[in-house]
Amino acid sequence: MKVLVIGGVAAGTKVAAKLKRESRETEVLILTKSEDISYAGCGLPYYVGDVIHERSQLIVNTPEKFAKLTGAEVETGIEVTGLDREGRKVTAKDLKSGETKEYTYDKLVIATGASPVVPPLPGLDMKNVFMMRTPDDAEALRKAAESGTIKRAVIAGGGFIGLEVAENLQSRGIRTTVLDMLPHIMPGFDPEMAEFVEDHLADQGIMTLLDTKLEGVEGDGTVEKVKTSRRAIKADALVLSLGIRANTAFLADTGIELAPNRTVLVDDHMRTNDENIYALGDCSMITNRMTHARAWSPMGSSANIEGRIAAQNIAGADVSYPGVLGTGVVKLPGLNAGRTGLTEQVAKEAGHDVVSVVAVVDDKAHYYPGADSFMVKMIADKTTGEFLGIQVLGKGAVDKMVDIAVVALSMKATVQQLEHLDFAYAPPFSTAIHPFAHCINILLNKMSGSLDTFTPVEFAEGKAEGYKVIDASLKPTLEGVEFMNLEEIDGEVEGHPKDEKMLLVCAKGKRAYMLQNRLRYYGYTNTKVLEGGSTFNGEDLTED
Repeated sequence: MKVLVIGGVAAGTKVAAKLKRESRETEVLILTKSEDISYAGCGLPYYVGDVIHERSQLIVNTPEKFAKLTGAEVETGIEVTGLDREGRKVTAKDLKSGETKEYTYDKLVIATGASPVVPPLPGLDMKNVFMMRTPDDAEALRKAAESGTIKRAVIAGGGFIGLEVAENLQSRGIRTTVLDMLPHIMPGFDPEMAEFVEDHLADQGIMTLLDTKLEGVEGDGTVEKVKTSRRAIKADALVLSLGIRANTAFLADTGIELAPNRTVLVDDHMRTNDENIYALGDCSMITNRMTHARAWSPMGSSANIEGRIAAQNIAGADVSYPGVLGTGVVKLPGLNAGRTGLTEQVAKEAGHDVVSVVAVVDDKAHYYPGADSFMVKMIADKTTGEFLGIQVLGKGAVDKMVDIAVVALSMKATVQQLEHLDFAYAPPFSTAIHPFAHCINILLNKMSGSLDTFTPVEFAEGKAEGYKVIDASLKPTLEGVEFMNLEEIDGEVEGHPKDEKMLLVCAKGKRAYMLQNRLRYYGYTNTKVLEGGSTFNGEDLTED
């Protein structure tokens, strides 16, 4: 069998390597447009910031090394321009010689990836307009940053890559602004979580301009100003991180089914509507594991899973891909962020009876050096108990929390089933009640009614209007707010009728919950706890 693979980064090299292990006798040829294969695209921002020192560290395998290691052949500098399904062959151009070539196949794998979106705006052909997709892109931006000529940079796009580039430019002393046409940065996070990150970035010196469109660049051959729908921003460089577009133009008029965004539609075996053609990686459209709706997951992690599955099926196995969960994690200056599963809005759109909680919990034993907090949003279905998703912010290992949730979601666990899991504990790693379990307990308390709250969103919407703010902290913390000491409450509180509306606020929410519990015992019926406390909601909590 002759298998032709178009594309040689994550998905293409994975399918080729796995296929040669599954079926050594299969002839596998990779055609790739670039000279590099198997490079670490997700590591590019860290090369810009000199966290990764050498460009060679980004190259997992050279074509020669890969061929020797796996047995698959690799031809670089070959751009596929056409597909003949009936003749089972592709037409390609040799970019070095200009020669037109034809390659035949028994099975074809399309792993052509995607390219950065470059809008047709004035000035984007100027010097110091950069992208971040290939090692060459990272090399160009790093050299410019090291030259000392860039003092101010604008990042167009507030997704993970854009934010990582912002962090790494800022680490080099370059003043950085991120602009995005959406209301918030970080797609896949609920608004209140994204707002927390936006405020944190501002504290770190990275400004975000939201609901703002890029309109072009001004300068005398080199970037001097970035024009936006709000105002012009003085800058020495612009980094385009506006998203990517699947490299599928060569499939026009071939009959291969494409999604509206031009990605290739595949089934759970990674097959297209042609049984002899597979597609995977950034150019393919798969499904969401939970909603079963179509989902695009241009991630190196997804590409590797898809490559492994496609190889097994080409070799004669019967392996299905259950789909993606929307898992992601990003490192920001002084803060990490991760998420998986459904956001609150998507869960509602999917028909769930949504309940959520925002909790601030310790990431390890509070007395251990380096201990900090996780800010966690958990989402579940109140009627069925099904666990639906998590979003985590913090200085520590947010990926640990997210990965636990990935397993829970994949096993279709209920919140109740997650209540008594035997997590690893030692002070350097965790708390005696694991932070994930701690959040589950808080969510269960809310679902049962033993915890009555306003969420940060409800608080921001003004639903706490008419409530008297009570400082429930360990000691008086909120300026101009009455302090109520939990340890001194042993009956009716003088000056507070039992039907009085009181909003209980502490640093994280725990002590406010304990105060609510105590007050309820003594007959107070209208108390609410502010989820996330002053840590998440800010410290400007004063009485109206």
